[in-house]
Amino acid sequence: MDIIVGILFYLFASQSTPDLQEGDIIFQTSQGSLSKAIQLATKSEYSHVGIIFKQGAQYMVFEAVQPVKLTPLTEWIARGKDHHYVVKRLKNASKLLDKTTLDGMKEVGKRYIGKNYDIYFAWSDERLYCSELVWKIYKEATGLEIGALKTLKEFDLQPIAVKQMLKEHYGKNIPLDEKIISPDAMFQSDLLETVINQ
Repeated sequence: MDIIVGILFYLFASQSTPDLQEGDIIFQTSQGSLSKAIQLATKSEYSHVGIIFKQGAQYMVFEAVQPVKLTPLTEWIARGKDHHYVVKRLKNASKLLDKTTLDGMKEVGKRYIGKNYDIYFAWSDERLYCSELVWKIYKEATGLEIGALKTLKEFDLQPIAVKQMLKEHYGKNIPLDEKIISPDAMFQSDLLETVINQ
């Protein structure tokens, strides 16, 4: 794994790093049963999302896993399916994401560091899932809503993997009216444009 991470770091540093900016939103497909259920329910290729920030000279991904944390970009890429990822950016990022706004985003993010991952996808700040974290940081720091909220019942809940996940998480009390922001809703937002796809 260390060799793979090293190769990815070299390739990323030599080809794509200059194209990255703080505040970019990065998508990948996680590996595992929960990821598969999310993909089926949302009809999306991508199941995980985070925000790009810099820590010194190193690019990091601020993400909601267990727990919410900053992960080195190369590690984040190596963890995803086929090491594939897509980076999207606000279409008017040069105007909106100035240093003051980015500092504000980081301050919002600090409140969430260390919080547990939310396997129940509840719309609260007690626990967070990946797209919820990104959405809330953008909403509070910029006022923008990256992707439209839906209720759980608006997703495709019929696939077997989705039904199994719902049963494991909720039993018979499925919160069908719970607000949810999916990675796909953010991916499809017309506020964003793709800057890297590899």
